[in-house]
Amino acid sequence: SRPRRCIRGVFAVQQGRRRRMSVRSLPCRRRVRRVTTTPQPQPPAPRRTVTPDRLAATVSACRALIENRFPGEGSDDVERGAAAMLLDDGTILTGTAPDVVNPGVEVCHETEPFAAAFRLGRAIVASVCLAREAPGRFVVLSPCGVCRERLAGHGPDVRVAVPRPGDERGDPAWITLDEALPYYWAAVFADVPWR
Repeated sequence: SRPRRCIRGVFAVQQGRRRRMSVRSLPCRRRVRRVTTTPQPQPPAPRRTVTPDRLAATVSACRALIENRFPGEGSDDVERGAAAMLLDDGTILTGTAPDVVNPGVEVCHETEPFAAAFRLGRAIVASVCLAREAPGRFVVLSPCGVCRERLAGHGPDVRVAVPRPGDERGDPAWITLDEALPYYWAAVFADVPWR
């Protein structure tokens, strides 16, 4: 319970009883002793190895999110999309974009896993976005300019999914972000780790 103030002093509520306390004895007034500790060595950063199996698992997680979240039973539920991102520690994050009334405030499907990677403090090593056009038919959406810009902060070696010509299952081709952005605008600055 919170302490309550009264004209005569400060009272605290403890087990249903009121007791008089001085302002100095309130928890917010306690002095905190600063303790210095020796910094602990950080674990080595995970290797940014991207294997075909991990990429296939990322695509499967994206497809599963679409199938589970949007079963396709209603007419508004068929054409849906989602994204999945593979992190440097092997974690796969998925996300989708909510429906909004004003199209000017829509966000990409990649926004949710991108923000989660930031929250976890992990690097993104691969990204895929799929859309279901019809039951059982998926298409790969290559990252838009905004998503490419967000992914650029993770370096030119991030793998991005792009459509494979004639593919109707949603099996992507994988290219590096450097291949997707051959003339990346920030590569001219020395402090941008691009090349």
